[in-house]
Amino acid sequence: MGSKHNPPGNNRSRSTLSLLVVVGLCCFFYLLGAWQKSGFGKGDSIAMEITKQAQCTDIVTDLDFEPHHNTVKIPRKADPKPVSFKPCDVKLKDYTPCQEQDRAMKFPRENMIYRERHCPPDNEKLRCLVPAPKGYMTPFPWPKSRDYVHYANAPFKSLTVEKAGQNWVQFQGNVFKFPGGGTMFPQGADAYIEELASVIPIKDGSVRTALDTGCGVASWGAYMLKRNVLTMSFAPRDNHEAQVQFALERGVPAIIAVLGSILLPYPARAFDMAQCSRCLIPWTANEGTYLMEVDRVLRPGGYWVLSGPPINWKTWHKTWNRTKAELNAEQKRIEGIAESLCWEKKYEKGDIAIFRKKINDRSCDRSTPVNTCKRKDTDDIWYKEIETCVTPFPKVSSEEEVAGGKLKKFPERLFAVPPSISKGLINGVDEESYQEDINLWKKRVTAYKRINRLIGSTRYRNVMDMNAGLGGFAAALESPKSWVMNVNPTINKNTLSVVYERGLIGIYHDWCEGFSTYPRTYDFIHANGVFSLYQHSCKLEDILLETDRILRPEGIVIFRDEVDVLNDVRKIADGMRWDTKLMDHEDGPLVPEKILVATKQYWVAGDDGNSSPSSSSSDNSEEE
Repeated sequence: MGSKHNPPGNNRSRSTLSLLVVVGLCCFFYLLGAWQKSGFGKGDSIAMEITKQAQCTDIVTDLDFEPHHNTVKIPRKADPKPVSFKPCDVKLKDYTPCQEQDRAMKFPRENMIYRERHCPPDNEKLRCLVPAPKGYMTPFPWPKSRDYVHYANAPFKSLTVEKAGQNWVQFQGNVFKFPGGGTMFPQGADAYIEELASVIPIKDGSVRTALDTGCGVASWGAYMLKRNVLTMSFAPRDNHEAQVQFALERGVPAIIAVLGSILLPYPARAFDMAQCSRCLIPWTANEGTYLMEVDRVLRPGGYWVLSGPPINWKTWHKTWNRTKAELNAEQKRIEGIAESLCWEKKYEKGDIAIFRKKINDRSCDRSTPVNTCKRKDTDDIWYKEIETCVTPFPKVSSEEEVAGGKLKKFPERLFAVPPSISKGLINGVDEESYQEDINLWKKRVTAYKRINRLIGSTRYRNVMDMNAGLGGFAAALESPKSWVMNVNPTINKNTLSVVYERGLIGIYHDWCEGFSTYPRTYDFIHANGVFSLYQHSCKLEDILLETDRILRPEGIVIFRDEVDVLNDVRKIADGMRWDTKLMDHEDGPLVPEKILVATKQYWVAGDDGNSSPSSSSSDNSEEE
């Protein structure tokens, strides 16, 4: 019986309502607890103590974490304590895993095989941190770095003696000075380039990507940057110590490579021009195979420059200690091979000859038939042997059409739809998805710049994208202050042709192996989905140790991947003298993809295991 103050009906209604409230609250707190435990909630996770920041104060003070980039803490699995990697022996401070001299000498010298990539098997890989030499300093900012390199960073004087009369490099106190000279342009690269520009449209954006075969210290590529031309320079690791290391210290793109028995790691029709400035490549050997390989990577309508032997043999035959007849025959043979490739000689004066590749094979007038390459995929080149064959032009419907598609002039070319996409040659990518990719990476790079305001400045001159895709990251970052090496992993979709069609540069590579560069050559490394891509192919720690090898002290890495993968990556990175922060996706904490930002601590050979005070940056490391 209900009381006179609470009729029976009202009491039952209130009891039902109370029960519903209790059940609702129970469900709400259960779901809230599950959400926080998943790693996506903020709650207590954003109250954690964030990882100690790097020693480089000019980086730390400029970090700016927006609210939607909260540091997050992911629950750690009950695994053993992470391994702490020890420094390698100081003798390995310039270690290049796939171009080591001792291993190289076990291979044949024929066709430069011993100078090609020969990587150690898994049981011989180093599991240690390659140290910087004592006295290592942050490189000079661009453009000063073009002309000066700290001696402590690359202490090799041999070129100052061997090339003393050619203005390659001079030693002055505690720095190397690079006057801009070369074997074929001892008076400077600027005058040499101006002569080339009288024939080749270098200045108007028609030429954007260039290849320098046998680059020396890459002065040609360094001065081509003044004309907004990106040059991919390469040279072997040989008795001319540290050519490529000097190039990268100067802030100029370069890799360790050689024209030998395997194809160059670039797609077909990649470069608008190529040059050999006394590169000493035997162009007539093996029935012209090396010229055929240059032709493969040269765009229809592109230019090839040859300066040095045998050009101008009448003047130099005694200096070269060769007979007139021998040199004359060699030049005629080169010109005959060029004709078979559909190249036309446009210029010869003094020490320089310039050839132009025709825009298609309809205008090609070969006097003799050629052996055409039968490869189904002309860009399937990783560790493939060079063949003595000519890569065919893509088909055209008229004599005026450019084989493979005509490109816009740079910079319009950067965001125009590349021919590979408009022609439907990239599986799963059309014009709409390409535009979406452009917008996505503009948004992401903007978010990165909020994380670290020095991104986009000369502080991070040499940049690498370990999984470049369509080149969206590099395009969004494009600036004269930096350049990006776009890497197309060999196990991923082949999109490197798009990168080059946009006026960017890059390379094929397998991240289970060492990259073709010296230690400490990149300031900023970006890795989008790399570890998800490789988690079943090789050890994550090997990829991270290689990343550490090529990253400069106080350089940064931005990893973007699934949260569980980044949790494993972070456990390894914690033992590598890196300072790390795991952060939310720019779209908020509910997105399972996260961002791991890492800074490599400054330390040098002989350190006791603790980071040295950040005295590495010289007084010239100001932001520009």
